[in-house]
Amino acid sequence: MLHSKSSFLARFFHASANQLTTNKSLLGKLRKKTGYSFTNCKKALDLNEQDLGKAEKWLQEQAKELGWAKASKLAGRKTSQGLISIAVEGKHATMVEFNCETDFVARNKQFQGMAELISLACLNYTKTQVQPQEPFAKVFLDTAQLQSLAGPENKSLADHVAILISSVGENLVLRRAACVTVNEDHDVAGFTHPSPGLEHTGPILGKFGSLMVYQDLKTGDKQQNVQNVARQLCQHVIGMNPKSIGSEEDTPNEDPEEETIMYHQEFLLDPTQYVGEVIVAAGIKPVEFLRFECGEGCEESEETQTQAATAG
Repeated sequence: MLHSKSSFLARFFHASANQLTTNKSLLGKLRKKTGYSFTNCKKALDLNEQDLGKAEKWLQEQAKELGWAKASKLAGRKTSQGLISIAVEGKHATMVEFNCETDFVARNKQFQGMAELISLACLNYTKTQVQPQEPFAKVFLDTAQLQSLAGPENKSLADHVAILISSVGENLVLRRAACVTVNEDHDVAGFTHPSPGLEHTGPILGKFGSLMVYQDLKTGDKQQNVQNVARQLCQHVIGMNPKSIGSEEDTPNEDPEEETIMYHQEFLLDPTQYVGEVIVAAGIKPVEFLRFECGEGCEESEETQTQAATAG
């Protein structure tokens, strides 16, 4: 009888040890996949019979519910920090501003991943909804329009942001986006500052961003050089903040420091040249540029952002 009882206890503790190992393994996988706390992940597994898929779904549902509650509670808090995200594919480009409260969250990998996701959702919208015109078409999206765009997993961008709010605990705002489609005779380039480098693939992130619609006047062997110059002009727009492109027919400002016409400005990357000289030498014709600076005008739009966030 004693032997039988000892065998039972041995099997019990062996099984318990295996279960603890399994739970620990599942817990680690769930935390890595979702980014939620030890306590929440453990609760999710316990309530869903250690089923990883069901536990993840439960966490997402809880996060969405809590995220909307937090979004409403935090909606009045200022969001002057964040990122500009740019995605370019062929004849289509989009530039998005995604705001948060602190630079600490702006440097968070989850926040950066969401900024990339948002720009790709906007790019998909651009490819399907913004039809090319002569020479280009541009559409601006506000907070409410961005919230309604479709994201992965059949969730709206508003739902994805609500889930992230529950994780980072800050007010987050889909502030604005510019969507651009060019015709066959034109191209579009993008640049952000700080720059991730030319070797970077996919959406690019920074505190400043610009898009440049241009025409290559010397197609052929020099096309790659023209693309590089287009990105350099985007960089110039970020740094020098011109008000118009202009041409040689425009009268330059007597004070170069006060020049607002891009054509007559000193080139940011080489002040010994004027932008007009760079343009002519490269065989590029700038047609339009757009510039976003993260947080600009946030005070004026705070009331609109609050109304859109609480409407979700």
